Amino acid sequence: MRMRDFDIVFSGLSLGEHHFLFELNDTFFALYDYTEHSKLKAIAEVTLHKHNTFLDLTFAVKGEIEVVCDRSNEPFMRKIKNSFGLMVKFGETYDDTDDENLILPQGEYQLNVAQYLFELVVLAIPAKNIHPDVKSGKISLDYHIEEEPEEEIKDPRWDKLKDLLN
Repeated sequence: MRMRDFDIVFSGLSLGEHHFLFELNDTFFALYDYTEHSKLKAIAEVTLHKHNTFLDLTFAVKGEIEVVCDRSNEPFMRKIKNSFGLMVKFGETYDDTDDENLILPQGEYQLNVAQYLFELVVLAIPAKNIHPDVKSGKISLDYHIEEEPEEEIKDPRWDKLKDLLN
């Protein structure tokens, strides 16, 4: 998988709606040296609606990814789903400072959507992940901490202070 696999060439497209599908997996994460999560299996769809003077894009991703439970520390596959829209306009210089609008220079003929898909997947992963077996009670979270035996106190003054506690 290469970055250019995520180029959408829009210059030759007719006006109207066009659909593009991208299969996302761990090799996609490797493009960004992203190792926080693994075992990504997702399909991303980009719907491009071409108008005379602008492009209207809708990004959607659906799939699953391996995450680690925040309570049990057990890995599990979590379903992910996310979407957002992007308006692409044309101007003198490139400008991506707005999250919902992108300005491409006049004469540009393609758009690489890899970064948008990467952000779409990463933002689909919840900040808190609880394994389904923890919720159902199949994984027990009983932690047994063995207490160390108390040392025998050799100084009798400490015994008197201990008596104050009782």
